[in-house]
Amino acid sequence: MQVLRTPDERFAGLADWPFAPHYAQIRDADGTDLCLAYVDEGPRDGAVVLLMHGEPSWSYLYRRIIAILAAKGHRVIAPDLIGFGRSDKPTLRTDYTYGRHVDWMSQWFTQMNLSDVTLFCQDWGGLIGLRLVAAFPERFAGLVIANTGLPTGTGLTEGFKAWLEFSQSIPEMPIGMIVNMGTGRELTLAEIAAYDAPFPDETYKEGARQFPTLVPVTPEHGQVTENKAAWEVLERFDRPVVTAFSDGDAVSRGGDAVFQTRIPGAKGQPHITTKGGHFLQEDCPDEIAAILDTMIKTRS
Repeated sequence: MQVLRTPDERFAGLADWPFAPHYAQIRDADGTDLCLAYVDEGPRDGAVVLLMHGEPSWSYLYRRIIAILAAKGHRVIAPDLIGFGRSDKPTLRTDYTYGRHVDWMSQWFTQMNLSDVTLFCQDWGGLIGLRLVAAFPERFAGLVIANTGLPTGTGLTEGFKAWLEFSQSIPEMPIGMIVNMGTGRELTLAEIAAYDAPFPDETYKEGARQFPTLVPVTPEHGQVTENKAAWEVLERFDRPVVTAFSDGDAVSRGGDAVFQTRIPGAKGQPHITTKGGHFLQEDCPDEIAAILDTMIKTRS
């Protein structure tokens, strides 16, 4: 496996991004060492909040939420998935599989040795993050699930179909503009540039290109069996689970009902529908931070 690493200067002076990077080394099954970057803010003894991003964003998506929660005394951790942000970027689309992403993040999560974790997950942050919950349920104290799913080969929404076709046909992938198209508010030029920063050219975007094709929306997709097994664990998860899907996301609309119905910990919780698009972290960061802070304080 050949790997690219985005030059550090690409991340200098980004708007509203004062956070120092941390790094962990993980190893692919083929023996390749990969560098995984993450933000780790707030007191070491604070309640742990894990923020997991998806496609094609990176931990910058959580910048306002990180600042709010760290100021409230929580330890806030936001990793960059392999292929995104400051993390290493394998050069071939075939290097990226759903199973590999789960394995990579499981290695990192194990190294971090976190406990009593409150997870916020969106987009692929849910497809991967909920697999972490299924693998290590004893390490999670609560979940906030937004604009995501854990599909098992039963079909796709029209919104996702449109995204899949767009992502596989556009000659150059305008990462920052894609995020901007998925928000309720208009991002500034500086914010759009920050989303573009991890990708100096198209060779760095193979993970972003491949991700939409990996969502297991048909029985023939990889990881259908593994996701079904994960659901069996989630259907026994009785710690607090709150859904916070947005009202303007055609890709995931209606997906909150599945989690509310199937996960015991979701029963009787204060589920909400937020304002905003697919990337609701850009539209309602204060509200998301308040949900997480309340969940932690309620169980304290």
